[in-house]
Amino acid sequence: MHTWDNGFRGKPGQGMSHTLSFGGATSFFRVPYQTDLTEVDVAVIGVPLDIATTNRSGARLGPRAIRTASLSLAWERPWPWQTDPMTALRVIDYGDCEPVDGDLLSVSHIEKHIAHIVNSGAAALVLGGDHFVAYPSLRAHAAAYGPISLIHFDAHTDTWPSSGNGINHGTMFHQAALEKIIEPASSTQIGIRTTNEDTMGFHIVSAADVHEMSGRDIARQIRERVGNSPVYITFDIDCLDPAFAPGTGTPVPGGLSTFQALNIIRELKGINLVGMDVVEVAPAYDHAEITALAAAQIAIELLCLYAESHTQRKKSR
Repeated sequence: MHTWDNGFRGKPGQGMSHTLSFGGATSFFRVPYQTDLTEVDVAVIGVPLDIATTNRSGARLGPRAIRTASLSLAWERPWPWQTDPMTALRVIDYGDCEPVDGDLLSVSHIEKHIAHIVNSGAAALVLGGDHFVAYPSLRAHAAAYGPISLIHFDAHTDTWPSSGNGINHGTMFHQAALEKIIEPASSTQIGIRTTNEDTMGFHIVSAADVHEMSGRDIARQIRERVGNSPVYITFDIDCLDPAFAPGTGTPVPGGLSTFQALNIIRELKGINLVGMDVVEVAPAYDHAEITALAAAQIAIELLCLYAESHTQRKKSR
């Protein structure tokens, strides 16, 4: 009997897989596991790290949870997009960034792992892990593209200065701005609902603003700010209200609904998206995969956004 498992035998660019959602390899949306980056458009990579958390740990299990939740969604083109990212793009699951010789994951190790993807010509979709993993990812992207415009979905600004004990998941964007690998003047933070008086020049769209504005108007503000500069989208799942994402390390009431976040992403067509991540899923605190499903849906819609901009750039050449 012939057995087909797209995670092992599939080919990039074949479209959504219709294999059983409750069995088989748990690759991201059933794309093939592969380490060969030749002619690959996007490599999905997990970074199972949570040693930079300041509250509840557990986000190291996030990449696995997001992949597992994605299986029940991997059967048709994501609504309401007109482009199927799994047909328009050659997407692979690159596996996880793993420690070397038993050591803990380091900034340089994660940066080199992601830089290998970026330097091959592929884009990286990073699955965290705590939000600190965005820092080495941004370093890798800035080395390839120059200073990055950040579109940052979060309850927290993550721009607090370090207390002197190194960088954690609340200080890494302060450090990134100091290193000039991100450009605050062209960057926007969405969903913020914690106090930090020093914005460092970032445009803040608070959670209250999101509840009062349309996704289209918010996206217009973001697009006007980033222009055609290279953009990295980082999505901390605690941007969502705990009702929609209980499985995270630092939940804050009063956040976005899943629809509000997706609606903003869907209105960002036309940006020069070069990289993306979805982070801070901690499945030990989740219920019925609510958080992991939200993260998987956000991740696939980021791929839809990338597919549309990727296709437009190819047509304009």
